Amino acid sequence: MRIGIRTLVFVVGALLMLVPAIVAGSMFTNAMQRRAEVANSARLRVLGEIVADQLGRRMHELWQDVDGMARAMRLDNPEEVRRQFTLLSQVDRRYTWIGVADVQGKVIAASKGMLEGASVAERPWFRRGLGGPAAVDVHEAVLLAKLLPATPEPRRFVDFSAPVRNEQGAVIGVIGAHFDWNMVRDIIQAVRGQGVDALLVSRDRTVLSGPQELKETTLSEGSAIAASQGTSISLRERWQDGKDYMTAVIPSIRFKDMPSFGWSLIVRADLNTVLDPTRAISQAFWMMLGAGALVGLILLYLFSAWLAKPLRRLVATAEVLASGRTDQPPHDETRYEEAARLSAALVRLQTFSVRPYQPSFAAKDKSSAAAP
Repeated sequence: MRIGIRTLVFVVGALLMLVPAIVAGSMFTNAMQRRAEVANSARLRVLGEIVADQLGRRMHELWQDVDGMARAMRLDNPEEVRRQFTLLSQVDRRYTWIGVADVQGKVIAASKGMLEGASVAERPWFRRGLGGPAAVDVHEAVLLAKLLPATPEPRRFVDFSAPVRNEQGAVIGVIGAHFDWNMVRDIIQAVRGQGVDALLVSRDRTVLSGPQELKETTLSEGSAIAASQGTSISLRERWQDGKDYMTAVIPSIRFKDMPSFGWSLIVRADLNTVLDPTRAISQAFWMMLGAGALVGLILLYLFSAWLAKPLRRLVATAEVLASGRTDQPPHDETRYEEAARLSAALVRLQTFSVRPYQPSFAAKDKSSAAAP
């Protein structure tokens, strides 16, 4: 069975209309999604740099304070030193403990007298502080755990220390300060929201601060490996929870000449949350395109029916003439030139087929001459 002109026009027209529209629409939405990913990746990087800079500045201020106190400190009056340390810890709540120890590691003076007389010779802040200004990564309270009020979670600190020198430049002690880890955690967690997480990661890829389910875990994602290698990178990757995230890595958190803690910052955003606005736009675009295509198909169908109707009537007339019937005149088609011309031709054929046969005069004369 052969296809009719109405179906042919409709199918071919639909293909010519829909295929380019679908291809162009797909290219447009894909390009829009890629642009959204690039824009959000840049946004995450800027956000990470802001947080890293803010954290670096805060820690640098504390480090400068500790180093400045070490330069100005005199150890000949431990009671006055204790009073100053106690006042500082009361005024600035970031200082959980601050004290100074002699070169043997014995605490000479400390805020509220805590740990005075105790040995801190094996503590990292003291050993590193003998050689110069030092920063010690986050750790749980060891000697102070029994002296401080109990908290729901174990107390954790970051330490700064610096050597105390006499007028001749010889090291006579080390000043050390324990800062509450919550200060750092609050800066990092201020980023969290709207599908965005900030993770503070140590050199060995351990999560120091971040989503509860990732705390104290060791990451194996590409972003964490890049962070441990000091590489700045932005990428799209799947994490342990099976979700896809856009990730930006700030490989180092430091400010000016402050000693590094070895921290890196990873800022990630749930891809679904990030791309929801773009997907909403894409969905609206496809709905509008679909509605337009539906209207176009309806108009195309009506056009194909309009185009085919004269031809169908003329075909019916031609079939009647072919069967020998001449009592049904062709429809006077005027919709378009080809149909009008075909209609006129059928009228002439019908007229010719109904005209009686009349022999010519020449034929009659020849007949008369042949008679005896």
